[in-house]
Amino acid sequence: MTLQERIAILTELGDFLQKDTDDAALNAVIERSYIENKWFTPENTRRALQSIAEHMLQRHLLEQWVAQYAIKDQLHPEKTVGIVMAGNLPLVGFYDWLCVFLAGYRAKVKLSEKDRLLLPFLVNLLGEWSHETREYTIFCAEHEPLKGFDAVIATGSNNTARYFEQYFAKYPHIIRRNRNGIAVLDGTETAEDFLALGNDIFAYFGLGCRNVSKMYVPRGYDFSPLLEVLHDAYNDLANHDKYRNNFDYNTTLWLLNSRHYLNNGCVILLEDVSLASRIATVHYEYYDDLSVLAQDLAQKADEIQCIVGKVAMSGISVLPFGQSQSPGLSDAPDGVDVMAFLVD
Repeated sequence: MTLQERIAILTELGDFLQKDTDDAALNAVIERSYIENKWFTPENTRRALQSIAEHMLQRHLLEQWVAQYAIKDQLHPEKTVGIVMAGNLPLVGFYDWLCVFLAGYRAKVKLSEKDRLLLPFLVNLLGEWSHETREYTIFCAEHEPLKGFDAVIATGSNNTARYFEQYFAKYPHIIRRNRNGIAVLDGTETAEDFLALGNDIFAYFGLGCRNVSKMYVPRGYDFSPLLEVLHDAYNDLANHDKYRNNFDYNTTLWLLNSRHYLNNGCVILLEDVSLASRIATVHYEYYDDLSVLAQDLAQKADEIQCIVGKVAMSGISVLPFGQSQSPGLSDAPDGVDVMAFLVD
């Protein structure tokens, strides 16, 4: 397939995901994914699919993006790239597969057991539309080790990343570790800002590396308006069994450990220096000077996936509230340009 043919088939997939929301086969795989993994609610899976369709599978976006790279217009894949995918969010590994496909290589994919149905469904769909796409993706069997590749992209926890570094040491590789989304508040936020921030916190139950797990607030900050808005808009989260179990467990944990916390029934706010927080918990930390905070965040860049807020911070990119879980083609995970890695 030529590059333009690959772009065309991806655009067709984007159109399908946006228009054929009542497709019986798609709805069936969404439901099966939920049965296997209760974090993958149909609502969250459809949200992921729509985000991919809107921000990654539009022809003009794809053409503008690939124009930055010297992609060879080869008709058949000459190299195989191994991909070890995470499973914390529906289709969280789609971006890596997309990059490999557009680069004209074959993806050999090791799926997470938590997300083993969605990507194969989409790849099979492409195969039905265009048989040529079938040679571009191979899925490892459930217990099959990943082997027979020329380069690898692997995503995991900090612990598994150390294993990946050793296991894949002799191959060109991208190894991803834990990262976190953070928010910087300055006290001028409106109810609309809080509502959008709630999306950054609660989308996909807060399980993504782009979800806000830590807030920096000015000293003396009043959390009451924020907690009130979040309660009114997101209290239904407490009806989800797995989220509620984590919420109750962590509330008990902080109580038994005599930790001061704030609780509005759907989220726990805990003062803590760590960027990573437990499910249903968001850490916060006070700051006195934005310029000093900017320096501190710059030193923690390797731990941060994205920052949301209304403030301007020298040398640091800040997304508007509500935008953390809408990454586009140029929003490379961990700031590593996957396409540049593949075509270099």
